[in-house]
Amino acid sequence: MHSFSVPFRLLALTAALALGACSSGPGGKHEGHAAGGMGMGNMAVASLTPTQGNNVRGLVMFHGKDGHLMAHAKISGLKANAEHGFHLHEKGDCASTDGSSAGGHFNPDGKPHGPQTAAHHVGDMPALKADANGVVDQKFMLHGPTVAAGPASINGRSVIVHIAPDDYVTQPTGNSGARIACGVIATH
Repeated sequence: MHSFSVPFRLLALTAALALGACSSGPGGKHEGHAAGGMGMGNMAVASLTPTQGNNVRGLVMFHGKDGHLMAHAKISGLKANAEHGFHLHEKGDCASTDGSSAGGHFNPDGKPHGPQTAAHHVGDMPALKADANGVVDQKFMLHGPTVAAGPASINGRSVIVHIAPDDYVTQPTGNSGARIACGVIATH
């Protein structure tokens, strides 16, 4: 049985409420509804659990809208004031104790590893930057992945947090080191 801190419980409740606001639209497509009746687009979420010997937990929420994918990472248990590599991985499998069951970076287009501003894997994401308490609450836009069905869909993939920063140069991984948290992505 896991003991969760109050902030993590609030985060989980927030995600549950956001996902619970989704309703099935025409053709079974899930559509969220914000205040004023505006559609929120497709959503997906990954609940991060620590790999063996680590204490990293959190949620990563994805929101597809107008051809872009917005990501919101709320994570705790990271090294204080440190950057951590953050990637989408090809397999939705977090069963291994070291996160290796998630496979390599999600890269359906066969591009080199790199930052969002250059050629990059669909699974390359901006680095996480932990605060003095080892917490991240970070939002960013991704270029390439989608929540919708298709070759760049993140549904059924995984999110990995690494112990070290991504150098965005070393091929094919960015030299981010060990995998310290893993979460399977599911659309809602």
